[in-house]
Amino acid sequence: MNRVLCVPAALALALAVRADVASGPKAGDKVEDFKAYGVVGAIEGKEGSYVQDRKGEPTVFVFVQQEHWSRPMARLLKALDKDAKEANDKAAVIAVWLTDKADAAKEYLPKAQMSLTFVNTSLGVFEGEKTGPNNWGINADAHCTVVVTKGGKVVESIALQSVNETDAKKVVEALKKAK
Repeated sequence: MNRVLCVPAALALALAVRADVASGPKAGDKVEDFKAYGVVGAIEGKEGSYVQDRKGEPTVFVFVQQEHWSRPMARLLKALDKDAKEANDKAAVIAVWLTDKADAAKEYLPKAQMSLTFVNTSLGVFEGEKTGPNNWGINADAHCTVVVTKGGKVVESIALQSVNETDAKKVVEALKKAK
């Protein structure tokens, strides 16, 4: 009898752990400006604004929680690097690391670029709180938060906990809305 009760309880616990979290600004919100240190790509070797650099063009911001960086997440970024440009020829991907160890991330990201050979993706480090830029509503429980923007507005925010390259499809669909 106890086993019968334990199975539903274990299943409920597993589903609760897998449950999605909310993260990122809401669709239609104004894209708030923020500063990040650019390591590879559009802003390189200095602090700058990716929001200003993109001038309202379709952009996929990926806020990566450093402690959850993994091969599956790298495969997601690699898929976005390719698929974002195919979905919208003006699109770019901006991956921003959120970490307590900004200097270590700045040292690591050029190595990641050498390995992953991004063409359409810039890599940067947010040097503030792990919850990311003010007014972006990044939830530190999300392993990464993807925010698709166009024309200074948020098209869609996608919080991911169990991340892999198949998640690129959701992002590409949101990017297609940004045309």
